[in-house]
Amino acid sequence: MAKYRGPVCRLCRREGEKLFLKGSRCMTEKCAIERRSYPPGQHGQGRPRTSDYSLQLREKQKLRRIYGLQERQFRSVFERAERQSGVTGDALLRLLECRLDNVAYRLGFAASRKQARQIVSHGHLTLNGKKITVAGALVKAGDVIEVRERSRNLVAIQSALEAVDGRGVPEWLELDKGAFKGTVRALPAKEHIALPVNEQMVVELYSR
Repeated sequence: MAKYRGPVCRLCRREGEKLFLKGSRCMTEKCAIERRSYPPGQHGQGRPRTSDYSLQLREKQKLRRIYGLQERQFRSVFERAERQSGVTGDALLRLLECRLDNVAYRLGFAASRKQARQIVSHGHLTLNGKKITVAGALVKAGDVIEVRERSRNLVAIQSALEAVDGRGVPEWLELDKGAFKGTVRALPAKEHIALPVNEQMVVELYSR
C-alpha cells in the first residue's frame, strides 16, 4: 500500500475520532473534527455502512493510523502479537506502544508520532547510550531514551517538552525534562493504554 501523503485531518474525519495526528492543533478549535465531524467527500454525510466487516475494518484502520503504520508493517506487528502468549489484542497494543517512535512521543520529545518518527530517523535520540535511527525498534523495561546533546536546542523538541505537561506522561514511563531523558519503568499494561479503539475487533478482522 502506498504511503498516504494527503492532509491528515481527513483521516480523523474518516474515522470520526480525534486521532491526535497534528499534535497541539488537535486540542484547539481548529481541529477538523470540531468543525466538520462527518467523513470527507461528497458522500460523507450519507448513511454509513454498518456490517460487521465494515466496523472491524474501521477499527483496524483507526489503530493503524494512530500509530502511523502502513498495512504491511501493521500486519507484521499483528502476526508477532499472535505468537505471544496471552490475549492477542492486549499483546498487539503493547507492541505498538513499545515502538521507539511512540515512546518518544509519549515522553514528550515530539508533538506527534509522525514528528517522533522523523526525530528518531534523523538520529536525534539514543537508546541506552547508543544512537538509533530505527523508529520501529521495541523498547523493554529499564531502557533509557535520551535526546542527544547536540539536538537539545532544536525548537521542535523544546516546544514539545514544554507542551507535554498538558497531556501527561504514562505511568509506565518516567521523564526527566531537565536531562532530556526518559526511562521505561515497565512494559505497559492494558489499563495504561487509553485509545478510542476496540482491539478485539481488529483481531476478529484478521481471523476471518
